[in-house]
Amino acid sequence: MRSVPLWHTMLGAMGKSNPSRRLLLASLAAGFSHPALSQPQAPQAYVPKQSDRPEPIAGDEDGFKSIFDGKTLDGWQGDPVYWRVSDGVMTGEITPETVIKSNTFIIWQGGAPEDFELKVEYRIAAAGNSGINYRSVVVPDKVTPSNRFAMRGYQCDIDGKNRYTGNNYEEKGRLFLAQRGDVAHVTGVRKPVVVSRLGDNGELARFITDGWNSVHLIVRGNLLMHSINGQLMSAVVDDDPNRPRKGQIGVQVHVGPPMRVEYRNWRIKQF
Repeated sequence: MRSVPLWHTMLGAMGKSNPSRRLLLASLAAGFSHPALSQPQAPQAYVPKQSDRPEPIAGDEDGFKSIFDGKTLDGWQGDPVYWRVSDGVMTGEITPETVIKSNTFIIWQGGAPEDFELKVEYRIAAAGNSGINYRSVVVPDKVTPSNRFAMRGYQCDIDGKNRYTGNNYEEKGRLFLAQRGDVAHVTGVRKPVVVSRLGDNGELARFITDGWNSVHLIVRGNLLMHSINGQLMSAVVDDDPNRPRKGQIGVQVHVGPPMRVEYRNWRIKQF
C-alpha cells in the first residue's frame, strides 16, 4: 500500500474548504518544491579589505547565553548562610556572626566547561576578597569539614583593595600563576616565568572602579586570559602536563573580616 505523506493527512483533517488549508498547502508546496529554502543559510564569509582594521564590538558576540536568572539561585549551589539573590544581583556576604575559617564558593551546576568565554560584572566592598574559579573541582576542606563548597582550580582573583584583582591564582593548587601585568609561562617543573608585560601592575589597577566592573575570561586550551573593563590584566600559557583541562565555575567568599561581593549578568559561550 502506498504511504500517504503526513502533510496530506494534516490537510485532510483541516477540510477542503478551509482557507487555512489553502495557505498551508501553498507554503508546503513551496517548501517541498525548493528543499534548499527550508535549510538554514550559512553566514556569509567575511572578505577582508586592505583598509579594514579590528574594531570594538558593541555587546556580546553571538553564542553567549545567560547562566543566572537574576531572581533565584536556580542552577547554582552554595551555602545559603553566605549567598543570596535580590534585584538581579547574586550576593556573597560574611557578617560578624558568620565569619568563616576557610573559603567557600557558590558553584554553577551547568557543566564543567573546557574551552569557553565567560562574562560577568562584579562589585566588591573595600574589605572584600573574592574570585571567579574555573576549570575547578570540589575538594574536601580539612579546616572546615562541614564546608561542602571548597574548590581547587584556576581563579581570576578579585579584592576590594585591588592588590590582586586580575591575577591568575590557582586556589589550593599551584598558587600564583600570573600577577596583574604578566604574560606568564607555566611548565610545572619550575616557577612560572614572565615572558612579556602587559603594563605596570599599579597602572593597570586604575582601570578598576569602586563600582561595577566587567570581567571577561577567555579560556582556550592552554591559554588563559583575564580582562577587566576591556583591559587585559594577565595571561597564562600553561604547558604543565598536569594542568586542569576542564572543570566547574564558582565564585568565592574568602576568609578574613566581614565582607560583601556582588555579581550580575553572568554569560558564557562554550566551544
